[in-house]
Amino acid sequence: MDPIRLISFGYLHLPQDQDGRPIPPTADRVEDVRERLRDPAAARDILDFDGFHPRVQDVVLHTPGARELIDNLVSYATLPAGPRGIAIGCAGGL
Repeated sequence: MDPIRLISFGYLHLPQDQDGRPIPPTADRVEDVRERLRDPAAARDILDFDGFHPRVQDVVLHTPGARELIDNLVSYATLPAGPRGIAIGCAGGL
């Protein structure tokens, strides 16, 4: 199985089309989590860390709906045709 490129992005940091809509990165699947998950950055004690920090991972994994999303993305990633890229976007994160 070939590696899958995971892209994390913030909609507030994207270029916009002529109608002012953000242009998400190119990927086989773009997951917009702005309304699906509560903003983990609301946990003020994690704002200075990146997603590799255990405290950030703990907050995100305990966000309602996060584990279901991860399970769904893993199932999608293991499809026989397999995606080459998955992009996950929140409001302001990178």
